[in-house]
Amino acid sequence: MRYTFIMKFVTEHTVQTLEVKQSKFIAHLVPYHIYNEVLAQLKTEHPKARHFVVAWRYINAFDQIVEHSSDDGEPKGTSGKPTLAVLAGNELINAAVIIVRYFGGTKLGTGGLVRAYSDACNLVISQSEFLPYVKEETYTISALYSDIGIIEYKLEQSAIKIKNKTFDETGAVFTLSAEKTQWEEFFSENQRLFVLKA
Repeated sequence: MRYTFIMKFVTEHTVQTLEVKQSKFIAHLVPYHIYNEVLAQLKTEHPKARHFVVAWRYINAFDQIVEHSSDDGEPKGTSGKPTLAVLAGNELINAAVIIVRYFGGTKLGTGGLVRAYSDACNLVISQSEFLPYVKEETYTISALYSDIGIIEYKLEQSAIKIKNKTFDETGAVFTLSAEKTQWEEFFSENQRLFVLKA
């Protein structure tokens, strides 16, 4: 594993509003997998908003952190990058921030914009709940019909997720998802009940 720090992720959509000199910065923190859906919805709900500044981070299939940000018409580097920096500084992963801005008539200047977007992002993060990110691996096992019940019970006790289950002539094939140490503990205690498949 490539991470030496504890990353966190969100499971809920959280919203907080920051007002600076009559400009409103409505910050939405969402799980990355619903980012596109939420952005489209916000653009429909806020047709008069001036900017939709975004930043997101997720882990791809190769364990690499993928990051992106957009200023959406704000002066370059004043909004998207500061928002992304706050996400990264809080070690958030598989998360996106969308900040809807309504212009209040007073220009904030470069430094003012950086502060406003950073503060809006920090505000929504401070009001959100997080879970620690743990990388899970996929494992495939086969079990005889006579052992399926006990295997399912043991998997539930170990909090190992069953992603898929199929049946063949001798029993069932389970595709499982588990964190490595969680799997190793389960395997050492229950390996007599199943066959590990490649």
